Amino acid sequence: MRITTWNINSVRLRLEQLARVIEETRCDVICLQEIKAQNADFPADEIAALGFPHQLVRGFKSYNGVAILSRTPLEEGDSQDWCGKVDQRHVVGILPGGVELHNFYVPAGGDIPDPVENDKFAHKLRFITEMTSWFANHKPGKQILVGDLNIAPREADVWSHKQLVKAVSHTPVEVEHLDSLMDVQDWVDAVRHFIPEPEQLYSWWSYRNRTWPGSDRGRRLDHIWVTPALKSALLGIELLRDARGWKQPSDHIPVTVEIAL
Repeated sequence: MRITTWNINSVRLRLEQLARVIEETRCDVICLQEIKAQNADFPADEIAALGFPHQLVRGFKSYNGVAILSRTPLEEGDSQDWCGKVDQRHVVGILPGGVELHNFYVPAGGDIPDPVENDKFAHKLRFITEMTSWFANHKPGKQILVGDLNIAPREADVWSHKQLVKAVSHTPVEVEHLDSLMDVQDWVDAVRHFIPEPEQLYSWWSYRNRTWPGSDRGRRLDHIWVTPALKSALLGIELLRDARGWKQPSDHIPVTVEIAL
């Protein structure tokens, strides 16, 4: 099975790009973040026509929203709301063999890396803390976690550790929170399993980069993790870097894992 995660940054705006992603990744399941559409406005029929009739959608007006799209039937799992907000940042699908697929869109956190001065940053840290507590009380088994986690945890996950260590998405406190989340289920970072450090690796480039690839100032914000029970099932990983240079691109690129389920 090939599972792709992609922050599409508006599903209605990028249906053409979605079709191309599906063709180039050859995915069986695609997890989208920032669909920016309510359920009633989600282009379900158009996406079904692309070969993905099975859809779990948690839409939200104007921003946020997540979806899992599948070629084959899947069951809806125990999707959660976080931090007392119903802002649709998590959806769960049950794949063949009872594998839980968690699709997350973690808050970006604003620009100031101080939870006292910046409510958005405080929300981000609370969100990851709640995720950690939830998984700590969730029976470990065959689980896959994907999504835009909005944290680039390692030095090789950003274009310059020295210049970004105080920038939101790469600060020590965010990395510490993400490491705690990884530790609670002993998650395996599937991307770094196949492409280990010190190789530089990015999945997001700011729209402020007016040329592509330009100075290649990217960050790895999009992740695929598996629990240890699935580590031996991992077959490969692909990052569709060229997608950032397409017409009207998302600022994120699709990341695909191939796994034997």
